[in-house]
Amino acid sequence: MTIESALKQYLQHCQNRVNDALEQQLPASTIQPQRLHQAMRYATLNGGKRVRPMLVYAAGAALGIASEQLDGPACAVELIHAYSLIHDDLPAMDDDDLRRGRPTCHKAFDEATAILAGDALQTLAFKVLCKDEPYPFSPEVRLNMIEALAHASGSRGMAGGQALDLAAVGQQIELAQLENMHIHKTGALIHASVKLGCLAAESATQRQIHHLEHYANCIGLAFQVQDDILDVESDTATLGKTQGKDEANGKPTYPSLIGMKAAKEMAQNLRQDALNSLAELDVRADPLRWLADYIVDRKA
Repeated sequence: MTIESALKQYLQHCQNRVNDALEQQLPASTIQPQRLHQAMRYATLNGGKRVRPMLVYAAGAALGIASEQLDGPACAVELIHAYSLIHDDLPAMDDDDLRRGRPTCHKAFDEATAILAGDALQTLAFKVLCKDEPYPFSPEVRLNMIEALAHASGSRGMAGGQALDLAAVGQQIELAQLENMHIHKTGALIHASVKLGCLAAESATQRQIHHLEHYANCIGLAFQVQDDILDVESDTATLGKTQGKDEANGKPTYPSLIGMKAAKEMAQNLRQDALNSLAELDVRADPLRWLADYIVDRKA
């Protein structure tokens, strides 16, 4: 089997697992309040690459944890991601009409319902991590997972990064400021995804965890650099969201700060740094290696 076919098979495996688990975790659209539950399902079960759940599964696999043990953490991180996309698209934030090739949640429903759907998805993520069954984690591990995801989602993580992003619109900022923004806005949740997989492996050594967290930091930043590149070079149909929106909104990006050539070199260097951090891990870490390539080489 080629690396390309192995990656494709692994992506499908992870997507199927987390989609089935999300289907079970989300309230049925027939349960009151129906419109809110319909919006939650619309925003979550609408495709998407599921990169963050894949990283949960792959980090766990690198440390010998089976996929079925990681459905809960994989769901939790995707629920946080889905909530963040709903709120990012709101008129007061990025004000976008398209997400994953469909009308954004506030366009398909209404603004108030979209806000509530995001709120409800966020709290559901922590409910999933709190449940005792069927996820066989000790109370200590469960608490550590909740803390990791909460930290990555809040003012010291994703929400703080979004605040920095909004404050930077139309401003001239330095490269270090841009990196700090994206370490929080995009990188924090990607880092948490890998950390959740690590926390599931109670026998993991500190050295293994250190290497995996370095991988997460590199690939989280590479993800955002590639996003910025695609916002310039791709098109709306391929992206599933409005192409060129960052430039139109006056947002600082890697291509605008350092140029397209340097941005592409940066993405490649970050990928190699991520791969180097896995050097001491065996073939069980191959899915993480494949995902590093996927994240940097993706076209959407």
